[in-house]
Amino acid sequence: MRNILSINKNWTFIKDSTAVPTALPVTGEKIDLPHTWNAIDGQDGGNDYFRGSCCYVKELEKSELPHGEKYYLEINGANSSADVYMNGKRLAHHDGGYSAWRVEITNTLREKNCLCIIVDNSANDRVYPQIADFTFYGGLYRDVNIIAVSELHFDLDYYGTSGVMITPCVSEGKADVRIDTFHNGANACRVLYRIYGMEGELVCEKDSENSSEVLTINDPHLWNGRKDPYLYTAILSLMHNGAEVDRISVRFGCRSYIIDPERGFILNGEEYPLRGVARHQDRWKIGNALLPCHHEEDMELICEVGANTIRLAHYQHDSYFYDLCDQKGVVVWAEIPYISKHMSTANENAVSQMRELITQNYNHPCIAVWGLSNEITMDGAKDPDLIAMHKQLNDLVHKADPTRPTTLACISMCDINERIVHITDVLSYNHYFGWYGGSVEENGAWFDNFHKKYPHRPIGCSEYGCEALNWHSSNPKQGDYTEEYQAYYHEQLIKQLFSRKYLWATHVWNMFDFGADARAEGGENGQNHKGLVTFDRKYKKDAFYAYKAWLSDEPFVHICGKRYVDRTEDVTRVTVYSNLPEVELFAGGKSLGKKTAPDHFFYFDVPNVGQTKLEAIAGEYRDSSFIQKVDRVNQDYILREQGAVLNWFDITETEGRYSLNDTIGDIMKSARGKLWCACLLMSIAKKQKGTGTEKMKKSSYMNKGALKMVNGFTVLRLTGMLGMINISFTKEELLRMNAKLNRIKKPKNL
Repeated sequence: MRNILSINKNWTFIKDSTAVPTALPVTGEKIDLPHTWNAIDGQDGGNDYFRGSCCYVKELEKSELPHGEKYYLEINGANSSADVYMNGKRLAHHDGGYSAWRVEITNTLREKNCLCIIVDNSANDRVYPQIADFTFYGGLYRDVNIIAVSELHFDLDYYGTSGVMITPCVSEGKADVRIDTFHNGANACRVLYRIYGMEGELVCEKDSENSSEVLTINDPHLWNGRKDPYLYTAILSLMHNGAEVDRISVRFGCRSYIIDPERGFILNGEEYPLRGVARHQDRWKIGNALLPCHHEEDMELICEVGANTIRLAHYQHDSYFYDLCDQKGVVVWAEIPYISKHMSTANENAVSQMRELITQNYNHPCIAVWGLSNEITMDGAKDPDLIAMHKQLNDLVHKADPTRPTTLACISMCDINERIVHITDVLSYNHYFGWYGGSVEENGAWFDNFHKKYPHRPIGCSEYGCEALNWHSSNPKQGDYTEEYQAYYHEQLIKQLFSRKYLWATHVWNMFDFGADARAEGGENGQNHKGLVTFDRKYKKDAFYAYKAWLSDEPFVHICGKRYVDRTEDVTRVTVYSNLPEVELFAGGKSLGKKTAPDHFFYFDVPNVGQTKLEAIAGEYRDSSFIQKVDRVNQDYILREQGAVLNWFDITETEGRYSLNDTIGDIMKSARGKLWCACLLMSIAKKQKGTGTEKMKKSSYMNKGALKMVNGFTVLRLTGMLGMINISFTKEELLRMNAKLNRIKKPKNL
């Protein structure tokens, strides 16, 4: 019978090493798995985290292993490439840092063994991802197991599969459940198929010599999303001469769905708008080396906000998290890390990662779509090899899983008429109008335009969001990183996106702040701060409650701006979020009246005198905070970029003239300003050429869509963000640029 033994304990870690020991002990750091070597340097900024090869060594004594005739090493995550050695002998190599894989070790086992795994996350051109806005944490960051099985067993060799594929087909009054098993006992074994309900009751069974059978469930209890995530359990027993030699247990759900270009997502015959979030798997000072409790906390927070869908970006997540999605009824977009930059030298890797994603996760009822790529057209959408790769992946998915559609996350500046936009079954776009240039009002209008031109093409929004840290303002503006602007942005996006029935899914970017070591913005380098919840999961930003008000049935009331206490204005605006119909706000014990708000956003003008306690009451629910009047703006509320060459307040401004604090779009409204912008682009092009990257004319931000987005950036913000692609300006260069701008008059209408 099958036995699984965790070998997470008692490893020796040797950083920056490819030496393969053949015996123990070895000198190094004593660690337990899961482990990453980038838990700190992958989150502190500078884009200088260690990327290279490291060695993990462990002693295995055969006498301590469970009994078996065959032994497999199972590695659930080694980022991003790994080689396995046993007693100095190389057994296997694997490329791809987010999927499970196995190595048979039966014939190399001795009584005492030196197991060595060399893990490598160094830059290369053959394994995805290589360019992306997140940290590629290196390490053995998920569980490592030994699986002991009989000579005859369910398959352990094919792309990390479970050895069984379960395909329910729901029709009126029944579900025909096709179960395909894969094992090495052909002509020698029988399979006992059994299906149990959630209370442990036997629903149906069949004893067969066939490796594939269809079992019928009459009046099936459907897996119905967050409303009722009912799961069945299939237990498959491999029988030889009347004895059970192997057994596997798989949970599955019976459900049907379609994605309609007018009505959106339809689950079990009922409209079920998918409104949710995207998730990265890492944590503050932990990186991607998560424990089950971390996954559970993430799921609790996602359920609290009321989301019914998660885009698991931008790679295969831990199997435990897919299990949680099954249990909680959360619909999942699953994808591979084919992202940002197409590499023809990595086509084979994209294919293998897609096969692993599907074979390892086929049985999860939560998964609705397979994502082929994300923002892959950053360098343009015309490359014939790029198009061919997407067609190949699309065909692969349809053949491997005919039951689920394919999808794609397009970067905002990818023209809607490009061939790549029309390959997959359904589609979503990543849009940041109102944060990366443009205005918040453009989001809904853009989707209306797409839907009008392609009414038969299901369209969704796979990313939208803006960054917020502990900065505050009563007059929030795009690009100021305040919690107040993030709240305003999401209020507007909620009203625009949720009111458009045809959008098959919307995913906030992101549920949690996450590590992106190349980032240097917002005053805390090394992170992307677009999360509704902070990186450490300790603080729910105000925007979190805006979504909870729309999506959750759990009654609550929340006063925004709890971290924004000191205010200078005599009358200040206070926002309250609630999913209850009426809210009353008290200031210093005095009622400011009751308000209703169909959009769940309640606004009150509050007299600001001295220190004032605020209390919001909605039915039996209460929330409180306080504000206080100050004469001057609290400087702790104003963004100061860490390590910035210049901050906005260091820049000389002349009335009626431009400066680095003006947007590109405003500067372009002047004839001399256009010339200045042309010189800026030439300077960027020269610096980019010096980095060894693609020439400016091939870069994504030179197309019309990108230029429109750049128009919303101040010059200072644009030059700062270029640091993420290793293009930087010195303080002296920026001051010279500002001096030239100070000599250019603004048009009178500015």
